[in-house]
Amino acid sequence: MTKKDMETVQELKDAYDRMVSEIGKVIIGQKELINQLLIAMLARGHCLIIGVPGLAKTLLISTLAKVLDLKFSRIQFTPDLMPSDITGTEIIEEDKTTGKKVFKFVKGPVFANIVLADEINRTPPKTQSALLEAMQEYKVTVAGETYPLIQPFFVLATQNPIEQEGTYPLPEAQLDRFMFNLWVEYPSPEEEVEIVKSTTSAYEADLKVVLKGEDILRYQQLVRRVPVSDNVVEYAVNFVGRTRPDYDNAPEFIKEYVSWGAGPRASQYLILGAKTRSILDGRPTPDIEDVIAVTIPVLRHRLVTSFTAEAEGISSLDIIKMLFKG
Repeated sequence: MTKKDMETVQELKDAYDRMVSEIGKVIIGQKELINQLLIAMLARGHCLIIGVPGLAKTLLISTLAKVLDLKFSRIQFTPDLMPSDITGTEIIEEDKTTGKKVFKFVKGPVFANIVLADEINRTPPKTQSALLEAMQEYKVTVAGETYPLIQPFFVLATQNPIEQEGTYPLPEAQLDRFMFNLWVEYPSPEEEVEIVKSTTSAYEADLKVVLKGEDILRYQQLVRRVPVSDNVVEYAVNFVGRTRPDYDNAPEFIKEYVSWGAGPRASQYLILGAKTRSILDGRPTPDIEDVIAVTIPVLRHRLVTSFTAEAEGISSLDIIKMLFKG
């Protein structure tokens, strides 16, 4: 890395510390979740967030948007939601100068920097795919016209892990488009006491903007320039390879409990996540510990467990932990 890049790394670390401090004015605890959200954003990835209602998922994401001065939109996914409710639609409008009627495209809520797709599994696959196409292509096509999305563009989709009646689970190919699968844990008793005190009083946080959209784009480019040693890349690729039942070095429990392992995108996201984590910590290059730190959120939704695993109550998280043990 150049001297200028190293200065930018230090600048980003300072900005990260300020972001965590500002978000902490509103969100009590959840330090690891905030860290992983920022890693995904700087790596140009999207996140699927799993958590029961009432754990401040929406508040966290809207607070993040304020601290970063980014345009935020929330889409509540329901069974009757249509693709045009996400992407936008064409309306007929009269041209006042000529009197002719023309089609005008009205942009939908997907035209924002941070899009919260609330309970994405409550809408049918056709509507889900409208958002997932935007995530992949960073553009929307309506009636043959293509409209680029605002950059930076970051999708955070949420799911409720409890209530599964009337839901449409995301297919594996669509799950693979999310860089991270993050689980929101319950707060500790001490954190919950603080949450109750702050949310039942007249306290209002005064949030300061730490970064803007152009800063995020600049740091996203910096992530791509971070050098990675061959042994770190080989560790990531080998770890992902061991999740595949037909892989030569796959352990016996993988052949028993996994139907399909993770694909190459998992290896890419492990390295991008490791690179981002290292520079957020002020280090110019990642090590194997950085790869290990992002392994669970990258792989948790990419392993298709077998009938045997389901029958024995073995989850993808259990399998990843078994892989860590060798």
